[in-house]
Amino acid sequence: MTSTRGDHAIGNTIGVEILGSGSHLPETRLTNADLEKVMETSGEWIVKRTGIEERRIAQWDKGEKSSTLATGALQKALDDAKVTAEELDMVLVATMTPDMPTPNVACIVTKNLGCRTISAIDLNAACSGFVFSISTAAMIMQSGLYRTVGLVGVDCLTTHIDYTTFGRGAAILFGDAAAAMVLRTSDNPSKGMLAHKMHSDANGSEHLFIPATREDFPKLDDYEERKLSKVQMNGQAVFKFAVSKFQQVIAETLEEAGISADEVDHFICHQANSRILDSARARFGIPEEKLLINIHSYGNTVAASAPLVFDELAQAGRIKPGQKVMFLAFGAGLTWGSSLWQL
Repeated sequence: MTSTRGDHAIGNTIGVEILGSGSHLPETRLTNADLEKVMETSGEWIVKRTGIEERRIAQWDKGEKSSTLATGALQKALDDAKVTAEELDMVLVATMTPDMPTPNVACIVTKNLGCRTISAIDLNAACSGFVFSISTAAMIMQSGLYRTVGLVGVDCLTTHIDYTTFGRGAAILFGDAAAAMVLRTSDNPSKGMLAHKMHSDANGSEHLFIPATREDFPKLDDYEERKLSKVQMNGQAVFKFAVSKFQQVIAETLEEAGISADEVDHFICHQANSRILDSARARFGIPEEKLLINIHSYGNTVAASAPLVFDELAQAGRIKPGQKVMFLAFGAGLTWGSSLWQL
C-alpha cells in the first residue's frame, strides 16, 4: 500500500511550525561489554556490524516506561517551545510498546501533563511510527482542525528482547528512549510539510515481528515458547530491505518536491544501523554534517529514533528557520516513509 501527497504549498493556506523539541532517556546504560557478559558476542563485532557502543534500558520496576518517558520528553519540548500543556489541542504518540493494551500512551501523557480534554492518539508503525505521525499531524493541522499539537516518538522495546545468546541478533540493536516536538499552525504557508511518503508491504512482515501466540509464527515449526513476546528478526532480509527502500524513498521524496539532495539541510534518519546510513550518504553524496549518526550512543530506539536526532541537532543550535529537513524511517510491517519539511 502506498500513500503520497503533493507539494505542501498547493492548495494550502495554513503552514505548520516546529516550535520546540525535547527528549527523555532512561538512566541505565547497557554497553557492549555488558552484553559480552551474558551472551556470546564481542563489542568489537557489534560496533563493526552496527556502529552501536551502548544503549539505554528502561527499568519498569522503577517507573520508567513508555508513558513516563513520553511525558518527560513532551514536557521538555513544551518548555523549549514556551508553550503550556493547556494550549495543546492534540497529543499524538508514535509507539509500539504501550504501558498496557488500554488506555493508550497518549491518554496517560495528557493526564500526566494536566492537559484539557483533548484528542489523544497512539499510532503504531514500528520504527516508521514517528515519520508517519509527523506527516499525519501536519495534514490534520493544515485542515484547520487543530492549532497546537504535541508529537512524541517513544518505545521501550527492550521489554521484548531475549538477552541470551539465542536472542542476540535483536539484543545488540535496541535501546529505549522518547523524543518529542511541539507543532503549531502558522500564517506562513511556506512553513511545514513539502512532501511525504508512507509505504507498507505486509508480504515482508515475517522478517520482523513479535509473536503473541503459536499461531503468529509464519511457519508453525519455528514455534518455541521462549520466543513468545520476544522480537523475531531475519537480520539479513531486514538489512537488504532497509538499504533498498531507504534510498528509494529519498529519491521519491526529492522528485516529488522538485529539489535535489543538495538543497536538503538535514536528513533526519531512523538509526537502525550505521552501514545503512553510510550507504545512503554515498548514494546521494550527502556530507556527514547533513546526516547525523548517533546510533553509537543509543542503539535503535524505534519510534524515538528520528526525533532524537532532531532534538540533538536543535539543542546544538544546528536547526535554523528556513532550512529544509527530511525525516526518514523504515521498520516492521514492513513499513518505510519520509516527511520533507521547510522550517
